[in-house]
Amino acid sequence: MEDGRPLFVQIAEQVESSVLDGSLAEGERAPSTNELAAFHRINPATAAKGINLLVDRGILVKRRGLGMFVADGAREILRAERRQHFADHYLEPMLTEARAVGLTTDSVIEMLRARAREQ
Repeated sequence: MEDGRPLFVQIAEQVESSVLDGSLAEGERAPSTNELAAFHRINPATAAKGINLLVDRGILVKRRGLGMFVADGAREILRAERRQHFADHYLEPMLTEARAVGLTTDSVIEMLRARAREQ
């Protein structure tokens, strides 16, 4: 945990990343708040706040007496959220700037394809 964002947000994002990269599969038990708190040396209430963010979004589900588990469809929910974030935070500003400098949508697409070929 390092940047200036709240710890509970970083905890939630860490679990999200594990779901997205498949290291935490759908149906698999998620780390408990006590495990996260011990690992990161934080208050269990802080870890619980991060976990609850994921429960509220349908990424994790509580199973009484068993713990937290990755919900069915969680990976797709996260991908859809990230795609929307990408469109809102990267594509929209890029298209605004492209219009400002007189580029058409087709020319932007061609520039993207050319850059992708270089990689």
